Amino acid sequence: MEHLNVEIKAKCNNPQTIRNYLQLNNAKFAGTDRQTDTYFNVSAGRLKLREGNIENNLIFYNRNNQPGPKCSFFRLLPVADPDNYKKIMKDAMGIKTVVIKTREIYYIGNVKFHIDEVENLGSFIEIEAGNLLAPKTKTELEEQCNFYLQQFGIRAEDLFSESYSDLLTGKQATG
Repeated sequence: MEHLNVEIKAKCNNPQTIRNYLQLNNAKFAGTDRQTDTYFNVSAGRLKLREGNIENNLIFYNRNNQPGPKCSFFRLLPVADPDNYKKIMKDAMGIKTVVIKTREIYYIGNVKFHIDEVENLGSFIEIEAGNLLAPKTKTELEEQCNFYLQQFGIRAEDLFSESYSDLLTGKQATG
């Protein structure tokens, strides 16, 4: 089943400020996940295998590269044996790049927050307002993202349009 997220990614100059806001606003802390995202060569969209201590999923998604809130349509498949799955996918498709990060995961309602420390890139905040946990329209999800952009004081120049994989491979690395 395909799901909709409206999401933003921004440089995070002060992760503690974001943590403090989330704690003061009763965000549910889901934990810290050390994640390895292996991106595979595909002809359309993005396909990655996420391996972590909290999440182990195959994730396919389509998202336009644009600054600010953007729609992402995604599908998840839980993977019980990520090592074997990665070997099969590597042999079948080849690996595009690997993203390694430490991710703190928080929730306020249907909005998921990631405070990421990405190897070779730095600190980021991601906000994902999704309809997976609650039925919301695209407009409502965009409004939620914009609300948190304002609450966190995220400036336009801090926003990224690209995925971590694009930033690491040097595609359109601006922001």
